[in-house]
Amino acid sequence: MWKDMLVMGAPLAEKVLRPIVVYIFLVAALRVFGKRELAQLNPFDLVVLLSLSNTVQNAIIGNDNSLTGGLVGAFALFGINYLVVRFLFRHRRLDQLLEGKATVLIEHGRILKQALAKELMTRSELMTVLHRQGFESLSDVDRCILEPGGTFCIHRKMPPKEKVEHDEVMEGIAELRAKLDVLTAGRNI
Repeated sequence: MWKDMLVMGAPLAEKVLRPIVVYIFLVAALRVFGKRELAQLNPFDLVVLLSLSNTVQNAIIGNDNSLTGGLVGAFALFGINYLVVRFLFRHRRLDQLLEGKATVLIEHGRILKQALAKELMTRSELMTVLHRQGFESLSDVDRCILEPGGTFCIHRKMPPKEKVEHDEVMEGIAELRAKLDVLTAGRNI
């Protein structure tokens, strides 16, 4: 039993190299296939991401099911991720090049259809994102950006300055009216 658990079925170098190759492939594939996969917009994308780990499992561990082999593979994944993140932190330009650019999906309250098409998003998927973020309709949104990491940055439309000033004046009048009502009610007693 201990031999099956602890003795690796593949050489150590192979156990380290396999996860590194799979890691590089997955990072490149997610970059090529876009931000949409990271945003998990619909059930199909979610199924792909969930199946991905099971699909590459054998590529990472090979035919070695030992505990030691699994731990070595996991350590290799953590190690390569640490090194890549540290390297990209020090080389910001390269990080920006690899990460890609944000995509503006809504500008001044108008959906940019070409941007949606580029990200393979439908209008209904975009509206679902807006609803999840607490926006009732497109008229509430000034700008929506899909970030390279798959998150959405949504800016609410600000009312015109005249409306804000009008609302403040009306609020002040309502407060004065309430105070006046209290004063006149006190005289009638």
